[in-house]
Amino acid sequence: MATLLSVNVGLPKDVRWQGRTVRTGAWKYPVDGPRMVRRLNIDGDGQGDLQGHGGEQRAVLVYQTQSYAYWRKVLERDDLDFGRFGENFTVDGPADDEACIGDRYRIGEAEFEVTQPRVTCYRVGMRLDEPRMASLLVAHHRPGFYLRVITEGRVRAGDRITRTRTGKGSLTVADTDALLYLPGADPAKLRTALNIEALSPGWQQSFQDMSRRLDQPARPAPAAPGWRGFKQLRVSQVVPETPVISSFYLRSTDSRRLPAAMPGQYLSVRIPGEGRAGPVRSYSLSSAPGAAEYRISVKREDHGEVSTYLHTHLHSGDVIEAAAPRGAFVPADERTPVALFSAGIGVTPVLAMLHQLAGEHSSRAVWWVHTARDPGQHAFAEEARQLLARLPDSRAFIYYTAPDLKVTEGPHLTHGRMTSENIRELGIPADAHAYLCGPTGFMSEVTSALQSAGLSGANIHTEAFGALSAINPGVTDAVTGRPHQPPGPQGTGPFVTFARSGLSTRWSDQYATLLELAEACDIPTRWSCRTGVCHTCTTPLLTGRIQYTTQPLEDPAAGEVLPCCSIPTSDVLLDL
Repeated sequence: MATLLSVNVGLPKDVRWQGRTVRTGAWKYPVDGPRMVRRLNIDGDGQGDLQGHGGEQRAVLVYQTQSYAYWRKVLERDDLDFGRFGENFTVDGPADDEACIGDRYRIGEAEFEVTQPRVTCYRVGMRLDEPRMASLLVAHHRPGFYLRVITEGRVRAGDRITRTRTGKGSLTVADTDALLYLPGADPAKLRTALNIEALSPGWQQSFQDMSRRLDQPARPAPAAPGWRGFKQLRVSQVVPETPVISSFYLRSTDSRRLPAAMPGQYLSVRIPGEGRAGPVRSYSLSSAPGAAEYRISVKREDHGEVSTYLHTHLHSGDVIEAAAPRGAFVPADERTPVALFSAGIGVTPVLAMLHQLAGEHSSRAVWWVHTARDPGQHAFAEEARQLLARLPDSRAFIYYTAPDLKVTEGPHLTHGRMTSENIRELGIPADAHAYLCGPTGFMSEVTSALQSAGLSGANIHTEAFGALSAINPGVTDAVTGRPHQPPGPQGTGPFVTFARSGLSTRWSDQYATLLELAEACDIPTRWSCRTGVCHTCTTPLLTGRIQYTTQPLEDPAAGEVLPCCSIPTSDVLLDL
């Protein structure tokens, strides 16, 4: 007979970890006597990060005494007391390969429903002082699981656990966990998971996204970069587009034809440094795919080291170092209507897409929507107009935002900021693919408006330069300063360049992973498990080679790397 062996609770607290403060409720301890279980929590219990833990679908975490015995042996530890894995209920059965999503259990006065496996989280590693733990739980098929409270009531150690209903589809917790995190997903099990109403919404969404990826026609593997590392390109001409934007036309120094770039891709360029690897910035190609020369169009920023150098030092005949064109912000299909949204210098990648459509004399419905401050700062206005004229089913909508501007408004020209209502009135069909580039706020607002208008999130594609917002679950002392060299003596290893942050530094063996080096430099990072399971930290590797210190449970896509468990073996350029 399955039995509740221990009820464990603990309130969130701040814990110092790797020089940072983490708010966590992972410290759970056994309690005596009955405890009331309510819809969101057991009395006396709480979670520090409600985005990843807690809530109605994750009210109670369960772990088995059999898994405790297993880890005591595998980890060679005798200090694993009940509650150490952060669970609320330590039980003698049911095991992860027996309990199914949707199963219901009566424990004491309360009734519960299994909703999902434990999420991969670094904090279980903190609690156990075992950094690999999040990965080990998945790899060894022993994650534990969450319960939703169906009927509130009191429970206590010693209560019997009685199954009152078998979940639809009989998909075990272990199989559900493996389906999301391990390679070789079983399509039949995926279909089963999609039909289980009891599965928590977050996991349902993950499986829906997985199903869409599997259902999409196989796309050709991305072509290998045109060259390794950086090579010199010669400037053939510099063309002012507006008072602050200039286009730089680049060709090979040996007269060979440049490798073709896909519309929407970018070049990472490096300027000279003083006794160090020079700073790097990435700029979208604004030229037509297959053009004999690359064209990057650069806005001079007030405090932009690279953009200022390009505008003040680069002239026709000069050379500059660049990595081969890269980037996944490329057209997703060749059939459906397409909407191209941009603001300011964000026009460059979508202009390349417009070049492709015009070059193909595409019959697709095309929406061209651009926001600029005024006509004098509206780059490529005439070029875009000519390209649109070659498309039989195109329409353009321009917004000028300068407050004192005097322009004659019309059906396709508006003085003022673009609104959600404006976007809905464009009549973009739900099956269209939309491509957005511009400031983060602009892309967020347009994305929300397009979704309200009926477009699926999977059909909305965005491109952002500059550092991405950090994802550091539970960390309370967020980074606020600018990226900088790591503290202490400079390393002697390969150069590590963070392209989005414009920082280059040498690798030092004092850091266990590239992620730790990035954190030492106060570079905004994204992670959750820190052990190669969740892929939250996935980052494009623009140049160079790495090796994994902990092998990921599933390798990232070609051209990508997991900084949380890798170190450089050569100079590397990361899109961070």
